Amino acid sequence: MNTPSDADLLAKWRARPAPLLPLLHDFHERDGFLSEASLRAISEDLRIPIADLFGTVTFYHHFSRNPEGYSRARVCTGPICALAGADGLLAGLPNAQAMPCPGRCDEPIPVLDRDRVLCGTTAAELSSRPSPLPPAPHADIEECVFAHIRTPGRATLAGYRATGGYAGLENALRGRPGSLLDVIDASGLAGRGGAGFPTGRKWRAVAEAAGEPKTIVCNADEGEPGCFKDRALMDYDPHAVIEGMIAAGFATGATRGFIYLRYEYPDTLSILETALEEARGAGLLGPEARGPGRPFDLWVRRGAGAYICGEETSLLNSLEGKHPFPRNRPPFPVTHGYEDLPTVVNNVETLASVPHILVHGADWYRGLGIGDHAGTKVISLSGDVTRPGNYEVPMGFPLMTLIDDWAGGVPGGRKIQAVTMAGLSGGFLAGDDLEVTLDEPDIRSKGSFLGAGGIMVFDDSRDMIEVAHSAMEFFAEESCGKCFPCRIGTQRLTERLHGEGPPEVGVWIDEVHDLGDTMMQTSACGLGQAAPLITESLIRYFPDRVSSHVTESA
Repeated sequence: MNTPSDADLLAKWRARPAPLLPLLHDFHERDGFLSEASLRAISEDLRIPIADLFGTVTFYHHFSRNPEGYSRARVCTGPICALAGADGLLAGLPNAQAMPCPGRCDEPIPVLDRDRVLCGTTAAELSSRPSPLPPAPHADIEECVFAHIRTPGRATLAGYRATGGYAGLENALRGRPGSLLDVIDASGLAGRGGAGFPTGRKWRAVAEAAGEPKTIVCNADEGEPGCFKDRALMDYDPHAVIEGMIAAGFATGATRGFIYLRYEYPDTLSILETALEEARGAGLLGPEARGPGRPFDLWVRRGAGAYICGEETSLLNSLEGKHPFPRNRPPFPVTHGYEDLPTVVNNVETLASVPHILVHGADWYRGLGIGDHAGTKVISLSGDVTRPGNYEVPMGFPLMTLIDDWAGGVPGGRKIQAVTMAGLSGGFLAGDDLEVTLDEPDIRSKGSFLGAGGIMVFDDSRDMIEVAHSAMEFFAEESCGKCFPCRIGTQRLTERLHGEGPPEVGVWIDEVHDLGDTMMQTSACGLGQAAPLITESLIRYFPDRVSSHVTESA
């Protein structure tokens, strides 16, 4: 096969939607890095100022500016993989480099080798493996998004249709968009990516907003350490995500959509692209997907490694080829989203819930939760637990029942010392607060939040100062730098957890509280607002360890 020229690659992408990221990926893979000559060619063709393009490219982790950088293996050194010996594996792989958590906490340690993901705890054990399927459900619990995910062949169009796929959409398309909105409203479905905003209200706002064309965006940039649910859904049930996006397009009047996929899921990229081609071939997507003159189409756009792109406005800037800083809000994406036009941004799990609601009804979905809580939540459980994995539980389900009864508890006869909530962003829960139920009101009453549903378990052998330091170091590295409270605050908190700072315990605590309060009150986005929950919960649950840390560091 002939190597494509600069002109070939530029011609391939310049007229397509959201061209910059795929164009950069093609140059990067062709040459093994992004040369100055390549960037200047892209800059001229897409009319992006060269200084802006350099700033954007160097913001992402996985775009290399050094020759052969693409060929360097990258090893996860995130919280769970660190417990499994990631530093030793990194040292044993020639020319390898560390990378943040790539969403394989259920099967550590992942190594990204070009476009292959290998897993294993030693170099000799590394092998390519499919995403683990969710464990079998409990007989007395009804699932939503995982109801058919274990059925062989579900990822294909034929397999999806054989298990009821697209039936709900076909019924909805025979009715009015307003009727579909009413069903989603009545179901109580809320965002499953962390924010928890009512889905029906978001879709209705876009439907009523002025401006065309409207856009549906699936946020599949699952960058929170400890979260890996979206990968399983996309790998085994991609058509559910596509059906949910088509339904959202019908309800809102949108004619186009994007799946923004995190870089570290190359296998998922191939699965999604195959599913989209199947959907186009079946007439579900394309220029007449909803009848003559009524188009709707979807495209995958792959990120390049930036935690902040999980924030919806950073994601939109990234799609548009801009520097992925968070935007000031208001205005919100429902009126000023992609290309400054009305846009729905929903998480993978949220969209995958929609087809089931369309088949079974709003009352069914609302009734899946416990008490007044609607629906289910997928929890990504990892760390010091016997059976890590993705578990779909009713909203309001007890945390300790999930850990002890469903996931087999802590191995080796040890006890739970702490868990993190919302991946890392929710900080720690420990002690009596472990008797919490998995819903936002109860978890927020403990000073944390459920978020995207990642929970990491740490047993009583772990040093919580080390765990907290690793977490804050991650936030400091991933801070976009737009606002100084987050940019400086995460660095100062990392230093305090590393042993730098005042030698008096009371002064150290007051300073950490002051830094955290400033970040929470004044940071531009959720990263800076949430990062201090690590130190605040550390001080709350582990005062003796904090005191010894400060004293030993003096």
